[in-house]
Amino acid sequence: MLACLTTCSPIALSRGQTGMTLIEVLVAVLILAVGLMGAAVIQLNALTYTDSSRMASQASFIAYDMLDRIRANAGADYAWGRADRAPASSANASVRDLDLHDFEANILGFAGESARGSVQISAGEATVSISWSDRRGARETFTLSSRLEAVQ
Repeated sequence: MLACLTTCSPIALSRGQTGMTLIEVLVAVLILAVGLMGAAVIQLNALTYTDSSRMASQASFIAYDMLDRIRANAGADYAWGRADRAPASSANASVRDLDLHDFEANILGFAGESARGSVQISAGEATVSISWSDRRGARETFTLSSRLEAVQ
């Protein structure tokens, strides 16, 4: 009878593994952590480039606004550099002075004290340049040129 108990068993018990070891779990967590870190880096880069794009769009709006002001007051000399302070806004200021004051205020408002702007007019062409430092530390410049209609 003793021999039959060991050989006649209907279910043979296997001695294989039935779960995960701690090493396998740690490797899986490490792989997951590396993947999540990569996703976080991609998200941070996307936010940085979105901010740079927003700044370039804002500079474009400011430059187009200044060109529209130059076209509306074609008889005035709008040449100006950021090294110069824009004329103060006062009750008896000319339209040109108010336009340059607004241009400077817009530049400082969107990019702070590090921003620079200039307006150059020569040979019937106006060039508006705006430069600033973005969050990545890079110096960005937006330049817009347009021909002006001759004043009659």
